Amino acid sequence: MTGSPREIAFLTNPTAGRVRSGARQRAVARLRERGLVVRDLVGRDADETADLARRSVADGVDGLVVCGGDGMFHLGVQAVAGTDVPLGLIPGGTGNDVARYFDLPRADPEQAAERIVAGRTRTVDLGRSGDRWFVTVLAAGFDAQVNERANAMRWPRGQARYTLAALAELRTLSPIRYQLVLDGDTRQVDAVLVAVGNGPSFGGGLRITEGAVLDDGLLDVVVIRPMSRSALVRHYPKLFAGTHVGHPQYEHHRVRRVTVAAPGIVAYADGDRFGPLPLTIECVPAALKVWS
Repeated sequence: MTGSPREIAFLTNPTAGRVRSGARQRAVARLRERGLVVRDLVGRDADETADLARRSVADGVDGLVVCGGDGMFHLGVQAVAGTDVPLGLIPGGTGNDVARYFDLPRADPEQAAERIVAGRTRTVDLGRSGDRWFVTVLAAGFDAQVNERANAMRWPRGQARYTLAALAELRTLSPIRYQLVLDGDTRQVDAVLVAVGNGPSFGGGLRITEGAVLDDGLLDVVVIRPMSRSALVRHYPKLFAGTHVGHPQYEHHRVRRVTVAAPGIVAYADGDRFGPLPLTIECVPAALKVWS
C-alpha cells in the first residue's frame, strides 16, 4: 500500500503509559486535520482493547495505530501480524524501545502522527511462539524477573524503574539451569539470563541483544553465564551502549528457531508477560508492516 490510508483505527488503553497527558487527543486531531478518517477507539482494559484491534482489522481498516508504549504496540501486533495492514505508533509508554527502533518522535505526538500521514512503511520480522508474536526481545531469566518487578512498580517512571527493579532482584541472584535447542542443537547451560531478540533492545534502551536486525530472518539468542552480583552491577551500564558483548560470560547465537526451557521462569516479551517456559520461538520473516 502506498500513500495515506483512507481510514485508520486509532486505539488507546487509558491505563497505559502517559496516554493521560493528552497524546491521544493531539495525535487524533493532527491526523484528522491532514485528511484521514479516524476511528477513535478506547478500550476499558487490555482485553477489550485487544478485541477492538482485532475487530477493526477484520472490518477492513486501512491501518491500525496504537497510542502507548511497547505493551500497546505488542497488543497491536497480535491483530495485524501476517496481514497487509500496517501498524503505527504514537509513543506514550515507559520503555519505548519500539519508538527507538523506528526513530519515532517520543515527546511530540503531532510529529509522530505525521509519520502515519506520510504513509511510508517498513516490513520487519517478528518472533512467534504458538499464536503469540513479539517485535523486541523475549526475556527469560534475570531480565524477566526484573520486568516482573518493574511492571508492579508505580514509581519512578521511565528507565529508573527498570534500574531500581534490577538492583532489587540482585539480592537473590542465583544461576538458572537452562536447556536450549538452537536450530536443532540441544545444550545445557547455567546462566543468569537468556534473551531472544528480534530487535536489539528492551527495557528502555537496554541493548541486550546488540546486533539484532529487524529484517534479517534470524533471532539473536544471548546467554549470560553466571556472574557475581558485583560484576553484574559493574557491567550493567554497558547494556545501554551494547558494549557488554566483549565479556567472557557472554554468548551470542543467531538462529531461525530456539526452544528455551528452565524451571520456574515466566518469560516476558515487549515488556509484557508472555508465558512460562518452556517456549519454542521462531523467526517469521516479513510478518509486520510498520508506518515509520
